[in-house]
Amino acid sequence: MKAFYNALILVISTLGCASTAIAGDVTDYQVIAQKLDAARNGLLPETGSSIYTMDNQAIQNLPEGDMNPINDVILQAPGVAQDSYGQLHVRGDHADLQYRLNGVILPEGITGFGQTLDTHFVNSIDFLTGALPAEYSYKTAGIVDIMTKTGIENGGRTSIMGGSNGTLEGTQEAFGSTGPFSYYVSGTYNENDRGIEPPTKTEGAIHDETHQNKEFGYFSYVLNPDNRLSFILGNSTNTFQIPNNPGQPQNFTLAGTPAYPSANLNENQAEHNTYEIAALQGAIGDKTDYQISLFSRQSDVFYAPDTIGDLIYNGIASRVYDQSVTTGIQNDNAYHLNDSHTIRFGFNYSYENARSNSFSDVFTANSDGSQNGTTPFGIPDNVTKAAQLAGIYLQDEWKAREKLTINYGARFDYYSAYVTETQIEPRVGAIYELTSQTKLHAGYSRYFTPPDTQFIAGTDIQKFAGTTGQLPTSTSSPVVPEEDNYYDIGIVHEVEKGFNLGIDAYYKQARHLLDEGQFGQALILAPFNYDKGKVQGVEFTADYKKGDFSGYANLAVSQALGKGVESGQYNFGADELAFIGNNWVHLDHDQLLTGSGGAAYKLYDVTYSTDLLYGSGLRSGFANTSHLSAYTQVNLGAAHSFDLGTLGPLDTKFSVINLFNNIYEIRDGSGIGVFAPQYGPGRGFFLALSKAF
Repeated sequence: MKAFYNALILVISTLGCASTAIAGDVTDYQVIAQKLDAARNGLLPETGSSIYTMDNQAIQNLPEGDMNPINDVILQAPGVAQDSYGQLHVRGDHADLQYRLNGVILPEGITGFGQTLDTHFVNSIDFLTGALPAEYSYKTAGIVDIMTKTGIENGGRTSIMGGSNGTLEGTQEAFGSTGPFSYYVSGTYNENDRGIEPPTKTEGAIHDETHQNKEFGYFSYVLNPDNRLSFILGNSTNTFQIPNNPGQPQNFTLAGTPAYPSANLNENQAEHNTYEIAALQGAIGDKTDYQISLFSRQSDVFYAPDTIGDLIYNGIASRVYDQSVTTGIQNDNAYHLNDSHTIRFGFNYSYENARSNSFSDVFTANSDGSQNGTTPFGIPDNVTKAAQLAGIYLQDEWKAREKLTINYGARFDYYSAYVTETQIEPRVGAIYELTSQTKLHAGYSRYFTPPDTQFIAGTDIQKFAGTTGQLPTSTSSPVVPEEDNYYDIGIVHEVEKGFNLGIDAYYKQARHLLDEGQFGQALILAPFNYDKGKVQGVEFTADYKKGDFSGYANLAVSQALGKGVESGQYNFGADELAFIGNNWVHLDHDQLLTGSGGAAYKLYDVTYSTDLLYGSGLRSGFANTSHLSAYTQVNLGAAHSFDLGTLGPLDTKFSVINLFNNIYEIRDGSGIGVFAPQYGPGRGFFLALSKAF
């Protein structure tokens, strides 16, 4: 990596020295930047996949606009189901989302309750699902490709929002350009007393404060008319109190502490993520576009238990510190062979060092797990693991006919951590223009999804034998990558200008199906494999825009099933393992019906907006054999800009979240890998003020 970094610096220096000076003013650089943006976007084709684009205006039209957490923005895309702790499930997969910033992969981090990315720096989001082209791999349920704001114009913006649940959020943005250099920076601080979905239906959560800050910077330098160097720096620091559930029965006895109310527990979790990207992007002659990037991400999660309370209620109190550091390189190229063929090729490599340190207080126990001692003792459990990912791809976008485009290719992936595996993955996708208003797309992709190394627990099962921290079973097999055959077909019809309807069907056949669950107090998910899986569904979409009105509606029907647990078996009871071994079971995040929709209308300088979420209920009960009740959440917003004379305009937005106060249950504490109940938000009122300068 160091050798490549030195080589990259040499290339940059050579380009800079050999470049011809650009004559003209800032406008010339703006034109060059726009040309380079178009070239960068051309590196990533969408042929055969489904794409849902949310530009900055669409984000602003949401009731809370860019004050929305980024996961809430993505929830408005088709086929995205919400879960507790801000988790998203796309097309029946557990998370499995790959985030990209300006086309560059953002490595996975140990995200718990909080979001790493901030909506304020987003210019647009391309959300890709389906049978993806060959440059996409590892996380394939959905690609969230974020185009960040840049500093083409000079200025800034100050925003503040306050409201229910003790919410206070402030954001400062600044951006500008000087000759070939441009920048955009932002910082956001948020605090409230409902940081995590509480385990009770009451509106006032107990012990649920959060403090979060996020910083972001984008810096760009035009080296010459054909090449640009850019840097991205980001940080998030989030702290959470773990909400309490009062009135719970005490399950264990701690010497010297006869009573300890569950409402008084003091558990906390802190999360810290930083990421850095350096990208050299441009053109070589008039035939080749390229981008080569170095990336890095550091992620830390620290869970501090309430030692007394956790011992009394759970029989184990674990202090957990997990850390992951990932560095890597990515290269994407597009060679425009002729009018009919565009050849795309590239590679990626990343190295991750993951560390998990825990210290658990437990009691001694009988063979059946029942407590037989009241004085706790400690068990340290530390592990470090390295993981490598490498891939290379080649594909051809072939305009076979005037109305037919075919994208075919393949990639080769290598993964090494607890196991070492490789896979060749053919991909093919096509778009056919049935009429000038109707387009059909279809595709097949072979997928290879490695588990998240930073989540794989290094627990030595035998250390906890004969204690109240003893796991349900002693069987353990390594977590392995998932291998899929994925099929997708869809059609989009333009009824009239600005009015589109779409339908998309998909089917995934999985071997070593990956899933994740929370099997302990800390929200650090543990991956495991089902022996096989199958996921299928249909999505219906509609969007309309005319004049000052815009609207959209999405409805997804999905089923996700697995059979046979083949790794992480120690997290399951023997009866559940046997049942799953003999029956197809719903995945815990499986939801039959998922819907979203929204509209915005500008009337007399006031923009009124609404959006909604619908879910038929995630799975629950023994082996996920039941499901929770259906719910609908409706939000409203109204935005207006006041003229302050010489001070300029002041933008305001008033929003109501969960208008009908339908406090629904996201989780009830049962189901595979579900640790505690969580409820959706009650009705909340928020006012945001924003001033440009």
